[in-house]
Amino acid sequence: MTVKIDRELCIRCTGCVAVCPVGALDYQGNRIVVDPKKCTDCNICAKFCPMHALSVPGKPIKD
Repeated sequence: MTVKIDRELCIRCTGCVAVCPVGALDYQGNRIVVDPKKCTDCNICAKFCPMHALSVPGKPIKD
């Protein structure tokens, strides 16, 4: 699996890009994109997102 982005909720703050420990997220063409080959489903980006626009299917966001 890989992180999913809800485009309706995402405000493109790029915070998720900054916190991704494996560089799986990037800002391209005015949107956040995920490289599924790099994503390790760690859920760090989802925990960081102020808009709750990111999620990893099957992994709840825990504080």
